[in-house]
Amino acid sequence: MAQAVEEWYKQMPIITRSYLTAAVVTTVGCSLEIISPYHLYLNPKLVVQHYEIWRLITNFLYFRKMDLDFLFHMFFLARYCKLLEENSFRGRTADFLFMLLFGATVLTAIVLLGGIIPYLSETFAKILFLSNSLTFMMVYVWSKHNPYIHMSFLGLFTFTAAYLPWVLLGFSILVGSSTWVDLLGMIAGHAYYFLEDVYPRMTGRRPLKTPGFIKALFPEDNVVVAPAESEIINQRSKRGVFGLSPTLGNLL
Repeated sequence: MAQAVEEWYKQMPIITRSYLTAAVVTTVGCSLEIISPYHLYLNPKLVVQHYEIWRLITNFLYFRKMDLDFLFHMFFLARYCKLLEENSFRGRTADFLFMLLFGATVLTAIVLLGGIIPYLSETFAKILFLSNSLTFMMVYVWSKHNPYIHMSFLGLFTFTAAYLPWVLLGFSILVGSSTWVDLLGMIAGHAYYFLEDVYPRMTGRRPLKTPGFIKALFPEDNVVVAPAESEIINQRSKRGVFGLSPTLGNLL
């Protein structure tokens, strides 16, 4: 069993493995009181006035208490982050990292701007961690890249992946969770999808370009996948080889 888990972990692509590890270590560290969440949450005043820049990163690593909600988000992080990196961003690790950085930047900007808008500032002031929102963003982008895959929610009903974010949003409402973090993830995900996939098809221009210094971190991205292999990957994706069957894929 332990060997199987170790093998599964080693086979994860680099960005997914790194983010999942950082999230688990941070959350477990806080649960064991080795790390204090008060040193991790997003606080604009401390970032600007006391130069606690790390808060811009650490607020994406803490997933609150180690309960069912934590396991739920770890499942989605491990599953959809991995699917994106292995499939949609295969051979483009730098672009995948840039997507996460873009999403984190958009989420942070929304919270900071929302904090100064009358009638909304109180709501945004309660958003201290954006880890759930970033995970939801990845789910949203994956659903846009794989809209026709059939899924099942708790065996109760089936739907296509295009509706996955809305199903999860409805589930959050049913269990009484805050929908703001899900909505923020959807906004960030749609912003990336529009600028990366829709806008270039409309205008022929691509506003989101991965910076050179990020590409330099992953020289293996320069390896081009052969056309035949690329076609195989696309066909496998349509058949659900990467973890979701078009007819039997289960959400939970």
